[in-house]
Amino acid sequence: MIVLITGGSASGKSEYGENLAVKLSKAEKKTYIATMYPYGDETLQKIQRHKEMRKGKGFETLECFCGLKNIDTNNSTVLLECMSNLLANELYREEGAKDKALEEIMTGIQKLGKETVNLIIISNEVFGDITASNSEMLEYIRLLGRINLEIGKMADVICEVVYSIPIFHKGVIK
Repeated sequence: MIVLITGGSASGKSEYGENLAVKLSKAEKKTYIATMYPYGDETLQKIQRHKEMRKGKGFETLECFCGLKNIDTNNSTVLLECMSNLLANELYREEGAKDKALEEIMTGIQKLGKETVNLIIISNEVFGDITASNSEMLEYIRLLGRINLEIGKMADVICEVVYSIPIFHKGVIK
């Protein structure tokens, strides 16, 4: 099953995704694919906070800043967090795919979708919050929207988390 979870900043989407992964996983392992690159104090604090949230839930953590298609997660429940970080890494990091970011990310998502028992993808809802101040930012927002759209087509469930409340737009999880 593929689940796309979106929401604004600090909406509760991470906690919901983690709890969903625990709920959906049976005997298979749980893998957390972390995409946030630790580039400063703020990101290091956020990474630490997310590690604390996952503590005791049985996740194996794999860091993947670029090259999602190279991750091996056979027969597991995977929580991929977060699409907005992965896209930024693919666009702007030296080892990133640059103008091939969309294709690189979707190849990785398709591979994970075939290999995993459950694939839960967290993405940010940035389209109402940010006014693009330059063409680079506009392109980033456009690409994130396109990625979310393509994942949404593949997904069995699409859920938006608002104030820690899941709102289902496609499918449902009981």
